[in-house]
This record gives sequence, C-alpha cells and structure tokens, in this order.
Amino acid sequence: MAGLASVTMLGGVVAYAQSEPDSIFVGNLVDYTGPTAFVSKFYGPGIKDAVEYINRNGGIDGTTIELEQIDYAYKVPQAIATYKRWTSNGKMVGLQGWGTGDTEALISFVAKDKIPTWSASYSGHLTDPTGINPKTTKPAPYNFFYGPSYSDACRAMVQWAKTDAEEKGLDNPKFVHLGDNHPYPNAPKEACAEYATELGLEVLNPIVVPMAPGDFKAQCLTIKDSGANYAFVANLGGSVVSLLKSCKTVGADVTYMANIWGGDYLTIEASGAVDYIFPTASPFWEADAPGMDLVRKMYEEGTSDKSQKPTHHYIRGVCSAFYMKEAMEWAKANGGLTGENIRNGMYAKTDWVPAGLEGVCEPSTWTEKDHRGTTTVSVNKGSLIDGKVQIEKISTVELPRRDDWIGY
Repeated sequence: MAGLASVTMLGGVVAYAQSEPDSIFVGNLVDYTGPTAFVSKFYGPGIKDAVEYINRNGGIDGTTIELEQIDYAYKVPQAIATYKRWTSNGKMVGLQGWGTGDTEALISFVAKDKIPTWSASYSGHLTDPTGINPKTTKPAPYNFFYGPSYSDACRAMVQWAKTDAEEKGLDNPKFVHLGDNHPYPNAPKEACAEYATELGLEVLNPIVVPMAPGDFKAQCLTIKDSGANYAFVANLGGSVVSLLKSCKTVGADVTYMANIWGGDYLTIEASGAVDYIFPTASPFWEADAPGMDLVRKMYEEGTSDKSQKPTHHYIRGVCSAFYMKEAMEWAKANGGLTGENIRNGMYAKTDWVPAGLEGVCEPSTWTEKDHRGTTTVSVNKGSLIDGKVQIEKISTVELPRRDDWIGY
C-alpha cells in the first residue's frame, strides 16, 4: 500500500504527496504442464528464485515485488484471460511472459496498458518498437527479452554452417528448416531462410515436425532423401529427442542445429546426439564465470525444485528478472514505478550487465527504435560420449545490427 510521504501547503490547502507503494505486482506466465514444460520448468524457477532473492535483499530500493506465477499450459486463450485478470485492478506494472503465440497475441494489449513485458519468447517480431520495418505487423514498444532473437540465433547457425561447409569442401551446402506449423518454430523461418540464401546455401522446402514427441521416421527419410547437409531444429524438448532418435535409426546423417531452447544437456543425454550444434546466451551451470556465484546462491536459497541440475535456461530466467529489477530501480529514481517509467528504464544503459552477474548475462543495449538487446550468439557443439554429455563452445558469431532485420 502507498503511504503519505510529505505534507505541503498550497494556497492554504494541505496537499499530501503519495510515496512509492510498499509493493508492486508482476505477473509470471509459465508452462509446467504443456508441450514446452521441458524447458519452462527451468526458466520459470530462474525468474522465481531471482525475484525471491531480490525481495530478501531490499527489493526495489525498499519496494517488494509481488510475483504471481500461473501455469497456463501453453494455451493462448488462457494466457490472455490471465493477463486481463491481472490488469483488471490497475496494479500490475510488469509481465514476465513465456510463449511466442501468447506473447505475440498480447503485443497490442501490453502496449495499450503500458505494461513492460520480458518474455521467454525471443521472436524477432518483438524487436520493432516503432513499426519501422514494413514487415512488422504490430509495433512492440513494450516488449523485451534477454538474448539474441530466434531469427538472429538461426542466422548465426547458418553463418556457422557456411564456414563449416567451406572447411569440409562442400560446394553446394543445402539447408532445411524442421519444425511444427506454430508461431514458435515459425518465428525465424523466413528470416533465416533469406540469410541462408544470401550466404549461398541452397534452402530446401521446410519439413513439418510436430511439437509433441512421436515417431518421426517419415520426416527423417524426407530429410535423408532431400540431400540436406544442415537442418535447423526449431522445436524443443521431447519432440527434438524423438526426431534425433528417429533420424539416427534411418541414417539421416546431417548436421543438426537447434534454436536456443532446443539445445541443453538433457536433450543431448536423452537423444544420444553427437555433434549437435546449438546457440546460447549464457554460461552453463558448471562455468567459472564471476557472476555464477550469485546465480548459485539464488538457486540454493530459493524455493524451487532442486531434484535436477539446472540447465542454462534457468540462468537466462535470472538475467531476465535482473534486467527488470534494474529498470525498476531506474524508474523509481526517475518519476516512479509506473509501467511507462520502467519501460524507459530499459533504455537507460548501454552494454548493460546487471550488477553481480558479470560473465553471466551478455552486455545488452535496448533503444527506443531497436529492441534487439544483443546480436552476439555463442555457438556450441554437444555430444553424448561414453554416457557423458560433453559440450564445447566452438564459435562466437557477432551479427550486424542491420536495420532491415529489426522486427524480423
């Protein structure tokens, strides 16, 4: 609740200035029971543990974050209904979102309500705040995310593939997109195909692979018959595990490259993958980065389930929460904790790393015209060898900030 901060006399009338509220409300959408639970069960706890840590250590300069976490099971109508409930009393000042379908469906809502949103969807469509790109259907002035966009991560994959093909002496490398006909796997498809063509790769017709696990031998035989050399895996979790196993069975021997949610130690372990290429925007759990001590402290002190070692998705959740925290701190010092001020706080720093998370969160810069926080992509190779997952960083791709890539 707000208190009375000061009393002044205005023409003989007593005027009371309101202080900042004791707490602010932030909604947090997660999927713990739907098709993306494989990764959400790590990212969501990263948000939760980070907010709990922030509150234990002074909150937002004395203001507590009230976080309500709702499992919407990856159902867009449920996410929209939950958002409307959260905003009905006018108290919500921020949203930690999840999926691409629901985040994109809420673009106009959060813009109208001035609710800054940090999503776990990294759709390139969310990076155009002004509608400058003719391909942008909905300007997204209140949408942010930590890490490279899905489009940029895929561009980094094909840029790496181009170099790999040259090293292997492949004259006409072929590229194919694998994924469900759904907003999440579709988000980078067109943009990535255009860049692959620009780099000289032959782009084959996309192959539809359902998000749910299954027997994908038919798709794998299509991959094999197509002559593809590089396949971008746009799904995640059980679907990817099923795909990699099925393709191994039929001998679809191509280089598989994943999006940022499709690569982690659990996917490699469950699928038995070898030379599986995937992007990251954070270190792994065992890394000796300066800020990892703070991440592990949050995890140890937090109330999240500790039955399984966190994946790097947990770490990106922590980064998302801490960018929100520091934007809120700026807002509190510059006009108050309103959604609009918090949004402006996201523009206050350049090459921004939250305090204490050095070496964990990539230096990021958001501006009023460009919501691509970073275009740096770490490229990794993972394999299951003798029953142990081995992951090594093999490249860092620094993508250009091309204007025609904003919002795309």
